[in-house]
Amino acid sequence: MTLFLRPGRVEDFEYCKHLYFSGMETILRELNMDLALHASSFRQTWDWTRVRIITLDEEDIGWLQCATDGESFHLGQLFVDSAFQRRGIGTEVMHLLIAEATSMDRAMTLGVVKSNPALRLYQRLGFSITHEDDRKFHMRRSCGIETPGPESGSE
Repeated sequence: MTLFLRPGRVEDFEYCKHLYFSGMETILRELNMDLALHASSFRQTWDWTRVRIITLDEEDIGWLQCATDGESFHLGQLFVDSAFQRRGIGTEVMHLLIAEATSMDRAMTLGVVKSNPALRLYQRLGFSITHEDDRKFHMRRSCGIETPGPESGSE
């Protein structure tokens, strides 16, 4: 099993949009959000220059979008195709991103919808809630803290 993060391309938009809405549909409905409005805002926030496509054995299985934000490395999106979930892929991707943030000597930040089960993964990986709004917990992982290895659990 070879996991790789390849750079995003403009032509990845439809793939990312499909994966985003298939992964977020239930959450968007739970939060009573306007799906049409959310679809139009997706195009504005999706930035192929900040996107990486998660590949497994050369097959696209997910995507993420991250950026350097002030003094932190911010993960804005992370989606793994449902057929590949619960295999530790999200955990492995997070380890890669944490290593990247550490190499830049930056803290890592993210926001997670309160009902998203990934919250437990982020806490296991050393993220702490810094604040919250009506929909999300905003989390931070300081640079230099030890990360539990993959053997301590997977998503």
